[in-house]
Amino acid sequence: MAGIGWYRTRTDLPGRGGALLSEFDNQAAKALGPTEWGEVSEDRIWSSLEYFLKAVIPVAEQHNVKMALHPDDPPISPLRGVGRILTSAANYRRILNMVPSPVNGITFCQANFKLMGEDIAALAREWCLQKKIFFVHFRDVEGTREHFREVFHDSSPVDLAQMLRIYHECGFEGPIRPDHAPTLDGEANDKPGYAMGGKVLAIGYMKGAMDALGIPYAH
Repeated sequence: MAGIGWYRTRTDLPGRGGALLSEFDNQAAKALGPTEWGEVSEDRIWSSLEYFLKAVIPVAEQHNVKMALHPDDPPISPLRGVGRILTSAANYRRILNMVPSPVNGITFCQANFKLMGEDIAALAREWCLQKKIFFVHFRDVEGTREHFREVFHDSSPVDLAQMLRIYHECGFEGPIRPDHAPTLDGEANDKPGYAMGGKVLAIGYMKGAMDALGIPYAH
């Protein structure tokens, strides 16, 4: 996510109970024009990433530091003039093969892979069994990569409990976090996606589902 980072065009979309949701609308993003970095090609991003991985992964491997690459959020290219390459499972496989290593892996942000049009259940099984998922971002969205909004964990279009079962059955033992969550009524929205109330609800949902499914977790 060179330059821009994760990106939304709106962070105050009204949700249930007075909550505020974040939203991405590519038409609104295009209307803003390029960023201060101007036009940056996908080829340049590929070249920069390859340079970084070839320099860093061997050192990380020596010290058993796991490098978990996060997908582009949103997985769309270009975004305001900046090329994005972490927009498909095929591109991730290319990156894993670029510098093969047990410490070259993935932050599996479910919602972004879903927006790519991928079968996230099948993908989670594939990469967990290969021990390539080091970190899970457990969240969901409604919509398409062109126009979507964040949702509460208990109103997710995806069967999130089933995703937890898949991670467990495939041997995933790394950290899981809810990542973005709505800002609840009465909370400050100065850090959209990271207010406390939505996180408490999300973690409670995760722990409740794991307890119901008999999935152990660290306290």
